[in-house]
Amino acid sequence: MESRSSSSSAVMEKLAVYLWKVVSCLASLVLLLVACLYVSVGTILVHLFPEMVKKFVLKMGLKTTMSQNPKFKYEDWGPTFFSFRFLKAAMQNVIMSCGDDAFKGYPAPNTRVIDLENKEHKLLDFAKDGWAFKNNVDIKQHQNLSERLDSARLLLNEKAQCPVVVDTMDNTTCIKYAAMPERLYVVLNGKVIYKGGRGPWGYRFEEIRLLLQNLN
Repeated sequence: MESRSSSSSAVMEKLAVYLWKVVSCLASLVLLLVACLYVSVGTILVHLFPEMVKKFVLKMGLKTTMSQNPKFKYEDWGPTFFSFRFLKAAMQNVIMSCGDDAFKGYPAPNTRVIDLENKEHKLLDFAKDGWAFKNNVDIKQHQNLSERLDSARLLLNEKAQCPVVVDTMDNTTCIKYAAMPERLYVVLNGKVIYKGGRGPWGYRFEEIRLLLQNLN
């Protein structure tokens, strides 16, 4: 009876994950349609009412701390949200999000990653404890692992306080964690206990800070 019960539980768990993936894909498609409308309407409004659009985007930037970065002016990041490159990035995001396998309360995908000495690891080994803004770090699309490692080494110049690893060139980790363009997670004992929204707009630093404080 116990084995039958555990088997039934495993089936239900897999079904729940599958349903979550279907919902996630549908939600991503809706976001893509919204992005298409946003870029189309925004492009027109930028030419007709530039100051009004600037106020709206800056207000949106306050919610994501984008406008609090002293290195960025509005001209560096604001207009990029109404570009074809932004729309292209959104489309890539939707495609990669359909491979999302990281769900709160479920085991975290233990994908392959590469450290800066070009040695392969599993992502959870470190869990024990196209489109871009202007005036930013100039990193071209990686064509091979060597270029990706070179780009990651730039983080060391910023004195990163955590291990720095990169995804493999098949982008498995990015796909499994629906991490394009970026996303924050908290993993504890091999399970996802926090899954943030898509960054930089979906960042909720206060949520993460509170969660980590409560874990201590």
